[in-house]
Amino acid sequence: MDSHLRYAGLSPDAQRDALVGIVRCEPVLMRVLTILRDERLKDGLLVAGAIYNCVWNALTGRPGLGDVNDIDVFYFDDSDLSYEAEDRVIRRFGTLFAGLPLPVQIRNQARVHLWFPEKFGHPLDPLRSADQMLGLYASKTHAVACRLRADDEIEVLAPFGLDDLFSFRIVPNRVLPGNAPTHAKKAARAKRVWPQITIEAW
Repeated sequence: MDSHLRYAGLSPDAQRDALVGIVRCEPVLMRVLTILRDERLKDGLLVAGAIYNCVWNALTGRPGLGDVNDIDVFYFDDSDLSYEAEDRVIRRFGTLFAGLPLPVQIRNQARVHLWFPEKFGHPLDPLRSADQMLGLYASKTHAVACRLRADDEIEVLAPFGLDDLFSFRIVPNRVLPGNAPTHAKKAARAKRVWPQITIEAW
C-alpha cells in the first residue's frame, strides 16, 4: 500500500487518533483551537479545509499548511441574528488571531439561512448547531471539524466518518441539489494540489 494511504480502511477510532495526532503537530491549528476554547466561543469549531488539507499534506510529505488559503471557524449563537452582532464577534476574534500566518474566517451558523438563498439560489432551514452545517457540505470528505475540550482532548466531528479523507477520495454529498458545482470545483482544485486524490463524480 502507498504510504499516504496507511490509515485508509482502519477503524474509526484509529483514524480519529491519526487525525488528532496530525492536528496536534500543527502549531497554528492548535493556537486557533486554544483561543476558541479559552474565549468560550459558543459552539466554536475549527472546520474543513485547514484540517483536511493539513492531513493530506502530512501524509504526502508537504508543509503542514501548504496550499491552505485560510482557516474557517464556525460558531452558533441564535440570541442575536443581526449582522452587527456577528461582526462584533469577527472583530473581537480578529484581534485575538492577529499574528497568525493565515487569515481566520469566522461565521455564525445561526445566520446561514438568512444569506443562503441569495448565494445558492434555494432556501435553507435554520440550523440548530454549528456542526449541523457539516452534514450539508458539497463533499462528504470535507465534513470534518475539531474543538479543544477543557481537558485538552481534541474532539473530532465527522458525520460521514474519516475513511474518505484518509483514502484520498472526494465523495459528493447529494443532500442539496445546488451542491454539484461546489463539489466539482473543490475536487478539481484538490486534485491539482494532491494528484493522489480520486474524485467520485456527482
